[in-house]
Amino acid sequence: MNLTGIISISGRPGLFKVIAQGKNSVIVESMIDKKRFPAYATEKISTLEDISIFTYEEDVKLTEVLGKMNESFTDNCPSHKEDMKTLESALENFLPNWDRERVYPSDVRKIFQWFHLIKQAGLFEAAAEGEEAPETPVKEAKVKAEPAKKKAATTAAAPSKAAKPANVKKSAPVKTGSSRGK
Repeated sequence: MNLTGIISISGRPGLFKVIAQGKNSVIVESMIDKKRFPAYATEKISTLEDISIFTYEEDVKLTEVLGKMNESFTDNCPSHKEDMKTLESALENFLPNWDRERVYPSDVRKIFQWFHLIKQAGLFEAAAEGEEAPETPVKEAKVKAEPAKKKAATTAAAPSKAAKPANVKKSAPVKTGSSRGK
C-alpha cells in the first residue's frame, strides 16, 4: 500500500493529501471535505509512512496495521465512534500484542478513522491492482508546463545567424587597473 503524500496534522481531524509546496508552507487537501489550505512549518505534521504503533516486542508500522485491517475487515469494520471496548477487541484481532499502556484510546480511534478514510479514497484498491493512487491534476499540470518553458528559453537564447551583420569587427580589449606600480 502506497501512502506517499498522505499526512496527519496535529489539531486537525482526518487525513490530508500533499498537493503542492509553497515558500513557507505545504498546500494540502482534506480527505474528508476536499478543501485545500496551507499547512505551515509551525504545525506538527506526520506522514503516515513514518507512524508506528507500540507493541510489547517492537513497534509495528501503521502501513502494516492498515494492510492487516484491510485483509481482516471486508465489510464489517467498526466505526471510530463505536464503544472503546469494541475497538480494542477489534484491534486485538489483527495486532494481539499492542501495548495498552502506551497506545491511548484516542490513538485507537484514529487508527479506525484513518482506515475508513483511506478505504473511501480507494488507496487499498489501487495497491491491490499494483497501481499507484491517481495523481492530482495540479502535479500533472506542473510537470507538463516545465518542459515548454525550458524549450522556449533555449530558443530565445540562441541568436539567429541572419540577424548578425557580416562586417562587425571585434574591438580591442580595454585594460583597466591602476597605474601606481609604473
